[in-house]
Amino acid sequence: MFARVQTRRLTGARLHPINQRAADLQLALLLTYITLGWMAIEGAASLLLGWASKSLLLEAFGIDSVVELFSAAVLLWRLRVEATGTASPGHVEAVERRAARWVGYSLYALVVYVLFNSGYGIFVAKRITDTHESAWGILIGVVAKIGMPILAGYKLKVAARLNSRALRADAVESIVCGYLSIVLIVGLAATRILGWWWLDSVAALALIPFIIKEARAAISGEVCSGCDDTSSHRSIRDEKGGG
Repeated sequence: MFARVQTRRLTGARLHPINQRAADLQLALLLTYITLGWMAIEGAASLLLGWASKSLLLEAFGIDSVVELFSAAVLLWRLRVEATGTASPGHVEAVERRAARWVGYSLYALVVYVLFNSGYGIFVAKRITDTHESAWGILIGVVAKIGMPILAGYKLKVAARLNSRALRADAVESIVCGYLSIVLIVGLAATRILGWWWLDSVAALALIPFIIKEARAAISGEVCSGCDDTSSHRSIRDEKGGG
């Protein structure tokens, strides 16, 4: 039954506004559970390989997975509050704002980590990556490059329908993961082939402006550019009261 509901939702079948929102909430929960499992595995593998190979790129990728794990946990809390059906619209809106801020702060935490470790790797330690484990790191990057854009795309669509900044910010985490996977693949390959020890640290800086922009939007409560679907402009209160 759940699968049929999701199929109807993804194919664009029209539902009553309240039933449509309930279906979107269930899809958002499913995407969040997938994210939690994926990030737990990806984060553990990346951190272990990064530690073994002294690769800042792999470590940053692992930390990004941990940040995304935290983001997904916050989002799960926010979605379950509304999915129970017992919370008032005002309480749901308050939880939405709080969750969006927390996810935004987690994005800033990622920026601080990447800045600190890139500077440390370039100017202090001048650490040289052991490329023995880079093949496994590249494989992790390829899997993320394929899967993360798909997951992020679904999240952005549901975020627009739910008008959820928290889900939008969580989708940005997935987008960052997908882009960082490209940096990971190129950085590890270049380090292995060309021996450019500094590239590992420099490449990790590429996404900082994008991350800061999305973190600021999540915390300030600005309307996200991806939330322009017609249904997204209805407030939670309007949809609850529309039945």
